[in-house]
Amino acid sequence: MTPDPSGTWSGADESLAPSGHLDSFPRDSLPPRHEWPVLLFDRPELRYPLRLNCAVELLDRNVARGRGDHPAIVTPVETLTYSQLADRVDRIANVLTRDLGMVPGNRVLLRSANNAWMAAAYFAVLKAGGVVVATMPLLRSREIGALLEKAQVTHALCDARLRDELDRAASDVGTVRQLVTWGDGDLETRCAAQPSGFAACDTAADDVCLIGFTSGTTGTPKGTMHFHRDMLAICDAYAAQVLRASPEDRFIGSPPLAFTFGLGGLILFPFRIGATGILLERATPDDLLEAIPRHRATVCFTAPTAYRAMAQRAAEFDLSSLRKCVSAGETLPKPIFEAWERATGLRLMDGIGGTEMLHILIAAPEEAVRPGATGLPVPGYQARILDLDGQEVPNGTPGRLAVRGPTGCRYLSDTRQRDYVQGGWNLTGDIYVQDADGYFWYQGRSDDMIISAGYNIAGPEVEAALLSHPAVRECGVVGAPDPERGTVVKAYVVLKDGHEPDAAMCRALQDHAKAEIAPYKYPREVEFVTALPRTETGKLQRFALRRLAQGGAA
Repeated sequence: MTPDPSGTWSGADESLAPSGHLDSFPRDSLPPRHEWPVLLFDRPELRYPLRLNCAVELLDRNVARGRGDHPAIVTPVETLTYSQLADRVDRIANVLTRDLGMVPGNRVLLRSANNAWMAAAYFAVLKAGGVVVATMPLLRSREIGALLEKAQVTHALCDARLRDELDRAASDVGTVRQLVTWGDGDLETRCAAQPSGFAACDTAADDVCLIGFTSGTTGTPKGTMHFHRDMLAICDAYAAQVLRASPEDRFIGSPPLAFTFGLGGLILFPFRIGATGILLERATPDDLLEAIPRHRATVCFTAPTAYRAMAQRAAEFDLSSLRKCVSAGETLPKPIFEAWERATGLRLMDGIGGTEMLHILIAAPEEAVRPGATGLPVPGYQARILDLDGQEVPNGTPGRLAVRGPTGCRYLSDTRQRDYVQGGWNLTGDIYVQDADGYFWYQGRSDDMIISAGYNIAGPEVEAALLSHPAVRECGVVGAPDPERGTVVKAYVVLKDGHEPDAAMCRALQDHAKAEIAPYKYPREVEFVTALPRTETGKLQRFALRRLAQGGAA
């Protein structure tokens, strides 16, 4: 299987390599080939062999090349070198296959906060040829049950502290045959009884190894299916070409490993170059501020809202070890970029990715960052702006972001595949403008565009204007029904301590917005709230705000 002269493998004609899976559910659940996006492998570093196990490449390879004594994972309770982590991974893989009867292709649910056992379990499943289904720690039994059912999960490894909800979900669904916990001695005892060493499953580069479920900003989660080669592609594209970290870097951040932003930023990217990942079970902005100097972290991954909060207290901590800071998960307003640069001297590296694409696909290296712009297509990816008919629009014209590259959307048995992939392109659901220099400027989600009195208004633009007011801690902007205008701009605002949520403050924020952006975009309605609905990964749930604005419950 080789790419054609253009360097592309299209979903319509790619021939999958013979699978290393005995359980055929993953391949059987892939979308029809004609619904896949076009895949690009025109860069030499993105051309992978047909047989590939990403756990070998990301973990064992570091031991083989002499990095065995280098710290792989650092947590508040333990530090594991690459050799120590590899040993734990092998023992868990032996538990999975010998004790629990897992066969290649089985789906294994992982449930934990960010810690060393979670990371080891992740790589053990990959090395044994299983398919990881990682879940956010705060999910409840009903939500977990939906994932168990859709992915037909057969095995589960879980932090004992989080077992109760999983037990209820497994009892209701009935697909899980084996459930083992750590933290209570169960998995630890089983591992101690197993030999060190495990022969990695002979998986194909295009065998599914991860089913990542979307984080729910648009309602019903979707399962996205990723291959072994995809795990390397995001390292060899974004991490190598844009982030450009070194083997001596120490990565830290807030996103859970169940979120592909966290998986890449805290585990895959450092492991690809033999660096160190620092895992925190609690990673609030205050936690990060304390942990960065304690662990001498050099690369940080978190969301814009966290950087905003951290900037306000940055002077209280020694953040001198930091040298690269990545922002993703939601749009990065210019006021937050500027606040972080003033506080630390560092320029935030914005990026947009998605669970469907696995990680960041538009960004800019530090020297090419333009405040307010997301950036340029990551080397290996292509991007364009399309109108509703699928035609490319001129520079400066808002339209739908369409991307393609070495990764792409493959939903697990979901008819929404046809909405996300059209004409070989992945349509992310984001509205962008591309300028004459090729930079992409975020305008909003396609469902965040507010049409009021004939004007198209991007909610995130109004949010950025409000966030630049010194009284505003957080805000979310959506459209609300109005008998005269059809829809008006409504802002849900969380104020900082010491500011009163009264009519005077409402007028002050409206006047401020009019001064910052075109007056027709100002929020005609302002509602003060104590908190905004967010996913566990920190993304603002605008669908919940829209429901609230329609008169429902958030």
